[in-house]
Amino acid sequence: MAEPQPPKLLDQVRQRLRVKHYSIRTEDAYVGWIRRYILFHGKRRPKEMGENEISAFLTHLAVEGKVSASTQNQALCALLFLYGSDPRLMECPGLRVKDPDFEYKQVIVRDGKGEKDRPTLLPETIIEPLRNHLAKAKLIHEQDLKEGYGNAYPPYALARKYPNAGGEWGWQYVFPAAYRSEDPRSAEIRRHHAGEEALRRAVRKAVRKAGIVKPGTCHTLRQFCNPPPEGRI
Repeated sequence: MAEPQPPKLLDQVRQRLRVKHYSIRTEDAYVGWIRRYILFHGKRRPKEMGENEISAFLTHLAVEGKVSASTQNQALCALLFLYGSDPRLMECPGLRVKDPDFEYKQVIVRDGKGEKDRPTLLPETIIEPLRNHLAKAKLIHEQDLKEGYGNAYPPYALARKYPNAGGEWGWQYVFPAAYRSEDPRSAEIRRHHAGEEALRRAVRKAVRKAGIVKPGTCHTLRQFCNPPPEGRI
């Protein structure tokens, strides 16, 4: 009896994205970019390629494809995912209500880089605005429950162990999407988290409102909060 063939690369990518509970739109986008990347380099194996090939592909998108900066960012995020380094931008929309700890002034980032949980600071200045935001999000969740929905996508095997956990307030997303949508993998109607592009737009809007001339992105904020060691650029 012949041994079963291992899953194809893109099928492995999809499976990993689903294990980490990325939205179906992100899944389709990432798989599409990875496919384009492989075809651009003559169907070479990703493990045979690296920084130079990634740079060449992104340059091609910018110069010949004339794609926008946000589209380039999405392509880069897909390639970072392919090579095993999840962008930190992805961690923010997926935060659950139970993750911010107001008493200890920290946020627990679940399944972050290296698939590990880690605490990060919750600045004093955003505690009250975040409390107000969550109060509004809770009203949305309560309305979903009244209409027979309100069951968030539960992480990993939680749904089997605790079937009702997805409907609990603590498992809802801190940044819920504006509309409910059908999960094409289960056909269940859920309110997923807001998309990553919504976060990017909010940061760009804040930069303009602050009168900052230089470009600012989510990554800029990370670099500002985590400056490199002395002597490194």
